Amino acid sequence: MKLSDDEFERILNGFSDEELAEFVAGVVDGDGSVVYYYNDNDETELVFVYITACKACPKRIVLDVLKEIIAKRFGIIGTINQLENADALVFGGEKAVRLLRRIVKYMHHPIRRIRAELIPALYDGRISLEVFEKLYEQTEYDQGAPDVKRSRGLEALARAAPQTHTHGGQR
Repeated sequence: MKLSDDEFERILNGFSDEELAEFVAGVVDGDGSVVYYYNDNDETELVFVYITACKACPKRIVLDVLKEIIAKRFGIIGTINQLENADALVFGGEKAVRLLRRIVKYMHHPIRRIRAELIPALYDGRISLEVFEKLYEQTEYDQGAPDVKRSRGLEALARAAPQTHTHGGQR
């Protein structure tokens, strides 16, 4: 079923603030990203929450409608950036932090959830930059490098499984 902009907006307007936050968290979990950059040279911090959709995809209307609904309901203004093959609804800086505070309790993607918890903790002064960097570093992927966070599910499950006695007789 394909929804029009108006139908989608009407559905989202029927949500309570908490239901809307839960919906946005699901969209960020699925088609989004939570990113923090720190430049040591000039001590610049950059925080972004992205929600992307391919340009030709029917999900593209989600970006326009979400941008308007989030601005009206939460007072958080995002922009839509044109990327090469996709468009992205982007919240940056303090706006990203405010959005994360709203949605973090509903996020399920493990890496995005950790980042969504760490970034506000840093901004609120609950953790230092050094602690943040050490914890955030654990969520980063090196392109092309072996990574313990990818393709290791079965191995991790096998290590966590209770060990059973598989040889010899019973004692």
